[in-house]
Amino acid sequence: MKVEGRVRVHARGFGFLEYETEQGSRSAFIPPPELRPFLHGDLVRAKVVRTGRNRFGAADIEFLRRNRTTLFGTIVRRGREVRLRPDRLISNSDWPLEGARDAQGQALGRIRGEVLVFERVVDESEAALERVRARYGLRTEFPEDVLSELPEFKPEAQAQRRDLRALTTLTIDGPKSMDLDDALSALPADETGALRVFVSIADVGALVPAGSALDEEARRRGTSVYLAGGVTPMLPRSLSEDRCSLLPEQTRAAVTVELRIDPEGLVSAVDIYESLIRSDRRLSYEEVASVFEAEGEAAELPEAVADCLGWLRTAASRISATREARGGVRILRAEAKIEMGDDGEPVDFAERAGNEAHDLVERLMVAANEAVARWLVDRGVPAVFRIHPAPSQKQVDALSDSARRSGFRPGFGRQLTPRSLAAFEHQYAQTPSARAMSSILGKILGPARYQTDAGQHFGLGSPTYLHFTSPIRRYADLAVHRMVKAFLQGQRSFDGSKKELEELSERLNDLSRRASKAEAERERMLAARFFNKKLGQRFDGRVVAAKTFGLVVYLFGSGVTATLPDEHLPDGAEYRGDRFDWGSGRLRVGDKVKVEIAEADEELGRIELELRDGPQPMH
Repeated sequence: MKVEGRVRVHARGFGFLEYETEQGSRSAFIPPPELRPFLHGDLVRAKVVRTGRNRFGAADIEFLRRNRTTLFGTIVRRGREVRLRPDRLISNSDWPLEGARDAQGQALGRIRGEVLVFERVVDESEAALERVRARYGLRTEFPEDVLSELPEFKPEAQAQRRDLRALTTLTIDGPKSMDLDDALSALPADETGALRVFVSIADVGALVPAGSALDEEARRRGTSVYLAGGVTPMLPRSLSEDRCSLLPEQTRAAVTVELRIDPEGLVSAVDIYESLIRSDRRLSYEEVASVFEAEGEAAELPEAVADCLGWLRTAASRISATREARGGVRILRAEAKIEMGDDGEPVDFAERAGNEAHDLVERLMVAANEAVARWLVDRGVPAVFRIHPAPSQKQVDALSDSARRSGFRPGFGRQLTPRSLAAFEHQYAQTPSARAMSSILGKILGPARYQTDAGQHFGLGSPTYLHFTSPIRRYADLAVHRMVKAFLQGQRSFDGSKKELEELSERLNDLSRRASKAEAERERMLAARFFNKKLGQRFDGRVVAAKTFGLVVYLFGSGVTATLPDEHLPDGAEYRGDRFDWGSGRLRVGDKVKVEIAEADEELGRIELELRDGPQPMH
């Protein structure tokens, strides 16, 4: 049988052909000699042959297309020939490298047709970042035609916009963030108790014309990628960190979502319009949290800023009450807070903690995204929506089993609803297992995706949802902005738009997954570097996933997951879907374990564990 599929390279030198059938995804083994001409991700055509029970191999492999344009690796020499030994997750063979006669060390090569051309030597301090960027094909440089058309923003030419510059307006972000997408304003409650909140989002479309070279480059990137130690932006920094960014004391074009929120937390009215804003103050999450903890004693803030913060807090609290009633969860990803030293080395890993300021911004951004989604649906305007399907019964059963083994009693019944999910989150939210349990929950529920048909976002308990509030960082948001502005400017016919948005949604799903994998891999690589200094140390953990190669274990207090490989389990251990069984022992998702750091490989971003509490009896 001839099939088309993608090559996946394994670090041990062999590979697999990944392909689709009517029965789902399949893979066929590629032995090392046949893998040598190919790179990870190459599109190929091959003959699939059965090699054993439920085992298949790929033969007569024919190259079709290569999406990868850059290789990172180490320069090696064979006599007079200069070659590049690539990342072992990308290729299992050395590649001739042109133009690197006197170069040595680690380098980047550019693939041009059938030739690999030397680009530059990579300094050791940048090597780990460049490895991830090249591994995932992240575009780091902007072409000249893109940089040559960067526009200037002219406030005097924006008379059609609603002028909100007299409003006290704040931004709340991380202390090092420069790409400030969103700003917040609030007016005091009126005689009915209702208050007005203004969520103003950078109008990127005002400076990035659809179809321009700048727009096409942003579409190719799809999203900014936040790697620890370096950001790969969707837009050139002169836009993302300056002309589009809602910096303090600067007039900026925005699209504002004005929400009227009544005393019970219901959004009773929505108005959306193009605006001009001027941020009065840039605040960090930590600054805002400290103001709230001081119970209103914020002498260092101007009275207008402190008053605005107070009303924003009221609005977020009201929205929290209604969101609690409808259900859904705020999935606390098992992210690590990485403390980096001045030398670029990771010096500490800990669980990333949020605060009331994070909650405030998250609540108001979600409310704005929901309001825009409903606004578009009510007017029949197509858009890129964010969908998170309800879990299957199999997923619900898996979550119930894992929760019970983690010491909780979910009692979901026959159907999991957003409200019952929220009630379950309350069980574990304040426990030491919160991050591990959230990791299990996130893996079982699966990721959200983009599509053009409006639908439920189960995790948020939202009937209709999309991304609108981060157009500097995500192309999906920019696409939604354009549909909103088209309607505001009088367009009523959208024939052909949905088909174009369907193609865009599929591409953005792929780019979003790639960015998430790159960010996670960078974190794993830093964790491996850090934990390589802790070989032999023991940790308490919880099993959060079972894979064919072993168990994934969350290490309490670190924000880090590591692998307990099958070869480090007792003799006879066999993979059973959500667990490993052996003799009279068993380890399943949700089980608590004591483990020891056995090995850490930075290049692979892999921390290997050994089991130290002995097998658990089957029951």
